[in-house]
Formats: sequence, C-alpha cells, structure tokens
Amino acid sequence: MVYELAEFERARDECHLTPDQLTAALFGPSPAVFCHVAEDTGTPVGMALWFLTYSTWEGVHGIYLEDLYVRPSARGTGTGKALVAALAAVCVERGYQRLEWAVLDWNPARQFYGALGAAPKSEWVPYRLCGAPLAELAASSAALTS
Repeated sequence: MVYELAEFERARDECHLTPDQLTAALFGPSPAVFCHVAEDTGTPVGMALWFLTYSTWEGVHGIYLEDLYVRPSARGTGTGKALVAALAAVCVERGYQRLEWAVLDWNPARQFYGALGAAPKSEWVPYRLCGAPLAELAASSAALTS
C-alpha cells in the first residue's frame, strides 16, 4: 500500500522502500515504526504507519502519523476514521498528548481531517534536510568534533 500511496501523491518515483526494509522497521529487534492495518474480509484496505515523537514542552511522547492510506474501494466506508481513531486511542491509553501528521495542500483528505476536529498548523513550517545537503552537514559535524 505504500507504493499505492506514493502513486496517489504523484511521487511514485521517489518511493524507494523495499519490502525487506519495511519488514525490518516493523518487526526487527527494536521496532521504531508501527502500523495499524484495516481489513475487509481478510483483505487489507487501509493502513496507518506511525512512530513516536517526544514533546519537551509536554514531557511526554506523541504519535506522528507518517502515512494514512485507504484504498479507493474502501474510501467513504469509515476505514480512515477507524484508523485515526485507533491511533487516538493509543495516545489516550498511553498518556500521549499529540497525534500529528502532514498532508499535501492539494489532498482532498484535508476536509476529512477537518471533520475529525483536526486543525492545520499555520505557525510551524516543516523543513527537510536530505541528499547532498544532509551529507555536507554531516561532514561538517565530523570536522567540528575531531
């Protein structure tokens, strides 16, 4: 389903995940990524892939929903809401204070998230460091610490 999500987000060529990588991340000796899967008569129809965050202000963990995907055949059936509700329940059960995620500005799911009571965060701007700039910055760290 990760590949289906990448296709939906118009970025299939950017998705380099292998099944072995996902298996290791979810089921390795120290999993740091978790997944809820929704099924319909034994067939997966949706997934919520997530990991823990930590708030220094709150002093507790939270959940970052990395990927929420519901196959087109299951959209409008409550599957997406059930997956997000399951993560909300994990937060409440464990005393986590936040359930956060990012969504592409053109994604119609923004209306769905609003209907759940989620609000976009306008005061925080996401940044990403990857590729050559990441490697260059890492190299400068080695020079500073030696």
